[in-house]
Amino acid sequence: MTTRNTLVAVSASLLAFYSSAVLAQAAAPAAPATPRVDQRQENQAQRIEEGKASGELTRREAHRLNHQQKAVAAAETQAKADGTVTAQERKRLHKMQDHTSQNIHQQKHDRQHRPASAPAAGK
Repeated sequence: MTTRNTLVAVSASLLAFYSSAVLAQAAAPAAPATPRVDQRQENQAQRIEEGKASGELTRREAHRLNHQQKAVAAAETQAKADGTVTAQERKRLHKMQDHTSQNIHQQKHDRQHRPASAPAAGK
């Protein structure tokens, strides 16, 4: 192989390598970050768990609240699907979380308690 042919082969290999690296990065865009939404989800899940443990939430109440949490998570996944979470989508997510937070508070303070002999849901 001549020097010129070797140079062309090496150049072609390098071009192919860097092109595949760039395409791999472009093909797998990172999901947009929603740290406030994620933190609120964690906080609200913890509040539900505390309510179950203390008996402030009945099994049925905890189930409904967890279902609302899953709906928020699904809406977040849908908002991230196109690679961008718009201000309107963030507003919708926060509104959904506000609603769930209010429901958690209401259910924990509605004077309905799980009987002491009944085990907590999921335990």
